[in-house]
Amino acid sequence: MNARPSSHILTAPALYEQVAERLRSRIFAHELPPGGWIDEQALASEYGISRTPLREALKVLAAEGLVVLKPRRGCYVTELSEQDIDEVFPVMALLEGRVAEEAARRATSADFAHLAAIHEELERHAAANDADRFFEANQRFHAALQTIAGNRYLAQLIDDARKVIKLTRRDSLRLEGRLKQSLAEHRAILEALRLKDADLAGQRMRDHLLSGRAALARLATSN
Repeated sequence: MNARPSSHILTAPALYEQVAERLRSRIFAHELPPGGWIDEQALASEYGISRTPLREALKVLAAEGLVVLKPRRGCYVTELSEQDIDEVFPVMALLEGRVAEEAARRATSADFAHLAAIHEELERHAAANDADRFFEANQRFHAALQTIAGNRYLAQLIDDARKVIKLTRRDSLRLEGRLKQSLAEHRAILEALRLKDADLAGQRMRDHLLSGRAALARLATSN
């Protein structure tokens, strides 16, 4: 019997990819804080691996902009400057605005019902002043819009930009009044989607993202 061609054999993710995913999660959770030095020896020991797959994982994260490799100094978690944040938020606003436009044109009644159900969660969490659950529901709302829009290129660009935004130490939803403001912005976006007004949905989404950046700026000056 002929051996199965090796190109057809499915394999588990490479070790360095598994390590990269673990480190990515820890960076987003700020267990590895922005600006912090990454102790390669300690991590390799913790994961029970050699430093070779760890270094390959760090190269992946460096390509994503999540860490910075400094010659003779080691690896550090990326720390966003105010300029970085000023640059990435308008890009996110443009991308997510386009998603909202495409979703407004494509959304079915079932899609809108799904979005409305997520929005009801936002209403409940805002009423309870639960920023953590509001944030989770907010993420699902935006992800659902991406699915409805059905543009995989937009989705990839947004996911890449969102990884960078997750590096910020601050959460604008913690700012006094931002939770209610964000909820009102979501109501406006949902209404534009209900009307199937693509231009209005796009503009309101762009305004929503830039409003989030303005809230971060206010939070920075209040600390």
